[in-house]
Amino acid sequence: MITIALAQHDFLVGDIKGNLGKAIEQVDAAKAAGADLLLFPELALTGYPPEDLLLRPGFLESCHVAVEQLCPHIHGIDVVFGHPRAEGGLRYNSVSWIRDGHIIGRYDKQCLPNYAVFDEQRYFTPGNSPLVVEIKGVRVAVLICEDSWEAGPSLQARDEGAQLLLVPNASPYRDDKLSDRVSMFSRRFADTQTAMVYCNLVGGQDELVFDGRSMLMSADGVLSQPGPLCDEALLLAQFDESSGDLRAMDWPEAPGPQIEEIYKVLVTGLRDYVLKNGFSDVVFGLSGGIDSSLTLALAVDAFGAEHVHTVMMPSRHTSGLSIELAQEQAVQLGVDHRCISIEPAYEMMLNLLSPSFEGREADITEENLQARIRGDIVMALSNKFGWLPLATSNKSELAVGYCTIYGDMCGGFGPLLDCFKMRVYELSRYRNSLSPAIPESVITRPPSAELRPDQSDQDSLPPYDQLDEILRRYVEQDWSISQIVEDGFDDAIVRRIAGLVLINEYKRRQAPPGVRITHRAFGRDRRYPITSGWKSTELT
Repeated sequence: MITIALAQHDFLVGDIKGNLGKAIEQVDAAKAAGADLLLFPELALTGYPPEDLLLRPGFLESCHVAVEQLCPHIHGIDVVFGHPRAEGGLRYNSVSWIRDGHIIGRYDKQCLPNYAVFDEQRYFTPGNSPLVVEIKGVRVAVLICEDSWEAGPSLQARDEGAQLLLVPNASPYRDDKLSDRVSMFSRRFADTQTAMVYCNLVGGQDELVFDGRSMLMSADGVLSQPGPLCDEALLLAQFDESSGDLRAMDWPEAPGPQIEEIYKVLVTGLRDYVLKNGFSDVVFGLSGGIDSSLTLALAVDAFGAEHVHTVMMPSRHTSGLSIELAQEQAVQLGVDHRCISIEPAYEMMLNLLSPSFEGREADITEENLQARIRGDIVMALSNKFGWLPLATSNKSELAVGYCTIYGDMCGGFGPLLDCFKMRVYELSRYRNSLSPAIPESVITRPPSAELRPDQSDQDSLPPYDQLDEILRRYVEQDWSISQIVEDGFDDAIVRRIAGLVLINEYKRRQAPPGVRITHRAFGRDRRYPITSGWKSTELT
């Protein structure tokens, strides 16, 4: 019987010294828990993804020194530890198997992902050899993350007589990722009939959130429940070499419905981005609308009410209801809230521009002036008090450009940037099911930017339930216009929406980062040129 510990922990990108100290703490904790073997996530020493830090020779030298410093701390337990390494002018994504103060084996990742958010082929050279180590009479092999998604490395390990596969991972969250992981386990069982230990990283890193949910698969193909979602944990498991049984030892309860996991991922991504970048407080405009109201709930859950600051910035077009709802929610959640009218600044700007605008009708220019004045106020509060400003736009608005560059797009981070509008409503209702957080009238009122008299979002856009389904097909699934129309949508509307998506790429390039929760977020996942003739050819 082998007792295995999984260090499902958060390792900060670039913090080699801090991550080394954390690793030593986990070695001591695993020994105290009676583990024979401790498995760390992929690239635990550097965090994931270290990106172009890997191109700096000094960074890789520091990694080499840190691994040497770790070895003397390891006695009485085997440790499988992920780190980058350089050899012969090449870089490798590696793990070292450490026993009694010495590295007894190394494995270099063979399958380097180069899709979606991954670009490992930019940095690493693939390995080509298996690593199989015997511990307590059991032959144990190592794969690294993507190696478990391809058949080759696991078949190599099987052919070397492996009875157990250890898989350190840095696998980021998306809303369908768990089912994909389950499918991967099924494929590897079909190939090898070999038990597998899957240890995943946790924590937010820029747009990415690593969700943990480490898993086990026995040699009969039976999967354990996932480990905790987005929470650090030292998880224990026992492997019976005679039966191939691999079982979890008192793991926390598995995550609940998908909307619950998405909400927790958003909180984790927001919290970690702000705190890991040295901020303690956030500030943003609270308009009485659904997006800023959900942002407020997320921020309070991430930081506590005492670290959240909101500002209502009414103009001549702001309804009394919006002012009341913003105040109601701020009081309910106990945050610092102020009301600063933009009317004097707006009037001044109109007067300032009046000679230049003479003879021209009011249009979107005057609407955007209001949004940009609000952006200036939020940024002023940020500068004065050191609060990180949040943008509250959602994916539907960002897709079609229904947001103001240098206005409501101002911010250091956007927690809702990968959430379509209908998901914003779903998340708001979910949050209210836990405790009152968002006034019901915010959820039920028609959405409006309130930048002109009696304005409604539906003056400019199709209903959000229809818009989101078009965007889901066009943006996330890369359907053609003809395919979307054949699926039951109006041709003229689809062409208009597709055109808006294409011409607003320049705006999205200037948006802040935000939490990735789908397989096709703007930014890392979806990379389109700003300057492109496709705008015309696609829409003919």
